[in-house]
Amino acid sequence: MPVKLNAKLPTESAEARIEIIPLIDIMFFLLASFMLVSLTMVNLKSLKLNLPTAVTAQPQTKKDFLDISVDKAGAIFLDQRPVQRQTLPASLAAALQSNPQIRILISGDRDARHGDVIRVLDVVRAAGIDKVAFEIRPAQQGATP
Repeated sequence: MPVKLNAKLPTESAEARIEIIPLIDIMFFLLASFMLVSLTMVNLKSLKLNLPTAVTAQPQTKKDFLDISVDKAGAIFLDQRPVQRQTLPASLAAALQSNPQIRILISGDRDARHGDVIRVLDVVRAAGIDKVAFEIRPAQQGATP
């Protein structure tokens, strides 16, 4: 059968249609992509530390804590921002002035020197803050203290 090169489409019965199924597929793909990207953009409030473990640890929410971290090199971080030991009292005094009921969460790396963590605790207490907690990780099941 010969092919007609000038074949025209019938114009009377042709209607414009929008196919919905491919659009729904594209929208689900975009939704899933945006959800995955937004999950990777979550900003954590604490530094990546190798926390010590304790058998009697109980999880608590950290919503209203000011986080002070001490890494294994002895560097101090106040809410993920590096801070010098000399400027820490002024930062704590400003935080205490803005919120008199402020609570401090000290996160010390497992390999950090005990003296570095105690010096931070001493600075916190000298600033007049009495509500202090230490962040630890619960021990594995079956571990002994």
